[in-house]
Amino acid sequence: MTSQTFLNYIDGRWQAGDEFIDNRSPSDTEDVIGRYAQATLAQAREAIEAARMAQPRWAANGLEARHDVLRAIGDELIARRDELGRLLSREEGKTLAEGIGEVARSGQFFRYFAAEVLRQLGGKADSVRPGVEIDIQREPLGVVGIVTPWNFPMATASWKIAPALAFGNAVVFKPANLTPASAWALTEIISRQALPAGTFNLVMGPGEAIGRALADSPDVDGITFTGSLETGRRLAAAAAPQLIRLQMEMGSKNALVVLDDADLDLAVDCAFNGAYSGTGQKCTASSRLVVTPGIRAAFVERLAQRLRDVRVGRSLDDGVQMGPVVDQRQLESNLRYVALGRQEGARLVCGGEALARPERAWCMSPALFDEGRNDMQINRDEIFGPIACVIPVRDYEEALAVANNTPFGLTAGIVTQSLRHATHFRRHAKTGCVMVNLPTAGTDYHVPFGGRKASSHGPREQGPHAAEFYTTLKTAYTRA
Repeated sequence: MTSQTFLNYIDGRWQAGDEFIDNRSPSDTEDVIGRYAQATLAQAREAIEAARMAQPRWAANGLEARHDVLRAIGDELIARRDELGRLLSREEGKTLAEGIGEVARSGQFFRYFAAEVLRQLGGKADSVRPGVEIDIQREPLGVVGIVTPWNFPMATASWKIAPALAFGNAVVFKPANLTPASAWALTEIISRQALPAGTFNLVMGPGEAIGRALADSPDVDGITFTGSLETGRRLAAAAAPQLIRLQMEMGSKNALVVLDDADLDLAVDCAFNGAYSGTGQKCTASSRLVVTPGIRAAFVERLAQRLRDVRVGRSLDDGVQMGPVVDQRQLESNLRYVALGRQEGARLVCGGEALARPERAWCMSPALFDEGRNDMQINRDEIFGPIACVIPVRDYEEALAVANNTPFGLTAGIVTQSLRHATHFRRHAKTGCVMVNLPTAGTDYHVPFGGRKASSHGPREQGPHAAEFYTTLKTAYTRA
């Protein structure tokens, strides 16, 4: 049976490219979701030019018109969350509950920024010169390139696209080639809205080519990117000569500190949900579990038992608690890290094996290491899989030092009943997000998100702080 083909969306028209790629489910590689067009460099440039021409028309629309467009997108995503969540889980591999939840959250981003459209207020100031008044106003940045990863193919796209459109920008959207179906489904919804042709464009294809086209263009005003540190560095170097504004969310190696006074059940829940939900394929995953001696043995035993009981399988099957990793390359990388951890001297408590399945799928058992050191490569590199390592420490002071001893700084968490330690950790963890008695994975859409050090570059994402990237300030002086 011939698979359905899906096209790029450029200047208000659906367009094929020079070739198509098969989008195969990691739960069953014989399951071809569709064939997705690969944009050419000429098409990428056409999309940028279309966005440049359309942006002033979109920005000139009344606020209520922009609000209505974003609200309609959000409402449709939420209404279709079961259908689209199934599609998302089928192509990415996360469980059906996680896929449905991601689509619903995507709709919430659009609803939130629909409301933000109506809250775009300027400011006034008195001049130091008599008779002069000052107005301060935000204006659209212009043309925004959006480059998104495969692990949250709809949510990450939504939290970038929604504010870009809300503040009057035009968009060129380049999704990850591993998960184009969710991006295409979102684009199809957007394509039916009252947007000037060219305001929103979808160009599917390899990041090296399409991302470079965005970075090389003098007609792109900003690029918002989520992906690996290595790719982020290349993107920044390419964009620098054009002085393109950048917002980048990159790698992480997050720590969850568990102190002796922690509630054991809560600590295990936080570690399990933070390190292993979404098959561990989250930038906010707590892959370093920093544990003090009084609770460590019980914590390791309880968490290991929880992991042994996890049902791993096809993402759409009932009762499955963990789906496959995204593709063969990711599985092979994960297994290499498991072998490396053992070579480095960490003790593999459970898991870390490829699982045989009736269908060809990229499944592995979730792995837990104990007796790790913070200088081990498994505790320095972002693995991006269902693998975590317990690092023993003497006390809170050493735990904080270990948590901060990383080139990254996205999230950190602590489980404790001590108000003193919780407060100190919140103030001294060198990360953009801190969780107390909560998993490190899990953030709200109405507050800023981002990290420090090598995890992030540029203004924060989400909430009202999104305006810092998607708008530019104008200060106007008037003499009466």
